[in-house]
Amino acid sequence: MKVITAQNKNKRFLELMLIILAGESVFFLPFVIQRVFRPTFLDVFELTNYELGICFSIYGLVGLFSYFFGGTLADKFSPRILMSLALVFSAFGGLWMMSYPSYSILKWLYGYWGFTTIFLFWGAMIKQTRIWGGSEKQGIAFGFLDGGRGLVAALLSSLGVIIFAHYLEDATDLTLFDRQEAFKGVLIFTSVFVGGIGILVFYLLDKSEELNYSIVSSQVFIWSDFKKVMKIPSVWYLTIIVLCAYLGYKVTDVFSLYAKEVMFYDEIAAAEMGSRLLYLRPVVGVIIGLLADRTRGSLVILLAFIIMFFGSMFFATEIINAELNSLFFMGVTLSAVGIYALRALYFSVMREGFIPINLTGTAVGIISFIAYTPDIFSGPIIGYLLDSNPGGAGYSSVFSLLAVFSLLGLSATWAFRKSVSTNHQ
Repeated sequence: MKVITAQNKNKRFLELMLIILAGESVFFLPFVIQRVFRPTFLDVFELTNYELGICFSIYGLVGLFSYFFGGTLADKFSPRILMSLALVFSAFGGLWMMSYPSYSILKWLYGYWGFTTIFLFWGAMIKQTRIWGGSEKQGIAFGFLDGGRGLVAALLSSLGVIIFAHYLEDATDLTLFDRQEAFKGVLIFTSVFVGGIGILVFYLLDKSEELNYSIVSSQVFIWSDFKKVMKIPSVWYLTIIVLCAYLGYKVTDVFSLYAKEVMFYDEIAAAEMGSRLLYLRPVVGVIIGLLADRTRGSLVILLAFIIMFFGSMFFATEIINAELNSLFFMGVTLSAVGIYALRALYFSVMREGFIPINLTGTAVGIISFIAYTPDIFSGPIIGYLLDSNPGGAGYSSVFSLLAVFSLLGLSATWAFRKSVSTNHQ
């Protein structure tokens, strides 16, 4: 019987903490600060919603091919090296952003982040998490990963709001220069933090498996691996599940903007609302992860899509207005619980779908190549709907779209469960 010592437990805990810290930090600059500070971000960079959407699309286009080819890197090279490089390079992008580049330059920056955060990082993080979870704790591994990432995002966002508020004595009558100087403090803090985590990952992440990677590192792209993965039916159902869930996650970008434009919050209050929302993610991730290991993860995913659908209908039907603050929080909470539960679990069902662990990176690459296309199309679509239909009407269109994808994801999950039970009885 294998004896688990206190030293081994501490080592596993440290490894999980590093994966969690790295997993959220690497995406903080391209995504999280825009989600929390979206009204301010649009002001200081003098962008429209549509233009910011185009930046996200360029990130998505680069990421599209980075997912496909970067996934195989995780099956051939050390996650420690890949993840640390990704973090440090991403932090350099934050230093670049502090110069407040023009819109045309900002698009190049988002393309750069598409490479650093996806090609070098994504597959390595997913595979390392799956290895950590072993054969019995996939729900816990991925639930703690996404929940922990949510806690990191919430804490960093709260610190960012504090830093931003520190530079502003009054949230009204602010000049563009005032906003830029205050926001620069947020960018400095974030860039230093991301780079620091990259250094910690390089020196502290477990190195014991690196010999296994060095043996096969001369062969990176093996077509036979792709063909094996593409013949697994659950891979294609999981692709649709992840796509629908990720579209939901992209919609959370507009909650702080909704708070400002429809609920009439000021900039700091809107940012604080966006930051507080992130604290739901760790709670949901941990609870859902523990629940998933006591039942089939796909069943929990089914329930999460139902919750996401009802949450989206609060906004799609336009029953929320500035006088119904409690209803606003109820709609946000329902939507977020469904969305965060999906993010915590969709890769945890790879074992349920009988996807071999030695092909994890390749499978993640193929799934992500299609499933994360919302990075390309969701930004411009959401931006166009909001810019062309000011006020509640634009948000109603956005959340109607989310409701449609909720139903599509529900259908794909049902098909996934049926496929697994039929082919592996």
